Amino acid sequence: MEERELIEALLKRLGGRFSAALGIELDGGDSGEIFKWFLASILYGARISETIASNTYREFERRGVLSPEEVLETGWDGLVEILDAGGYVRYDFKTATKLLEVMGNLQERFGGDLNQLHAQARDPQDLEAKLMGLGKGIGPTTANIFLRELRDVWEKADPLPQDLAVMAARNLGLVRAADRREILAELRAIWERCAPAGWKFADFEASLVRLGKDYCRRRQCEVCPLADHCRARR
Repeated sequence: MEERELIEALLKRLGGRFSAALGIELDGGDSGEIFKWFLASILYGARISETIASNTYREFERRGVLSPEEVLETGWDGLVEILDAGGYVRYDFKTATKLLEVMGNLQERFGGDLNQLHAQARDPQDLEAKLMGLGKGIGPTTANIFLRELRDVWEKADPLPQDLAVMAARNLGLVRAADRREILAELRAIWERCAPAGWKFADFEASLVRLGKDYCRRRQCEVCPLADHCRARR
């Protein structure tokens, strides 16, 4: 299979951005949509299944709690109720506390607008630092999840590839470098050569994360939709 066909198969079989799967539209840079993805990223950032995190985000959506103000107005007890309803039981108390801290700081420092946070950041590193500075609920993993899907939306959103994406890319023979910044450059070069119409680089990266998470890490080679193209099996 040629490189272009491999990329098309990866996107078709694994899907693109996690935000798009939740019905969140990031491309326009709307503050409300970006906040929705921020909330979802916090949920995805814990050691919990993608299904539970997605269900919990949809519970926030169902109850109309989709802004910093609404999170703060809901309060700790209300947040625990939403988290439990979504299946986020293991981390309900801890996450409710984190959400209140993060949203309070977001309101106080940036008027509740993540676009303002981005505007005030000097560079990609400062952007990550400002995000993580919002509270204990935003660690490197959550910041990476959030910023990964904002590539090409926010100028300063440029995180390094996650371990899962690197693992999948190596198994498919797409990258050879050891340095994460060089790996990112390799992936971008592939995308420039092979990008299918209607997809963005963030979709490509998300599909690699899915492949790494659901198949490579678990060694589910027998059921992997791209097993025939895996260098690790040869």
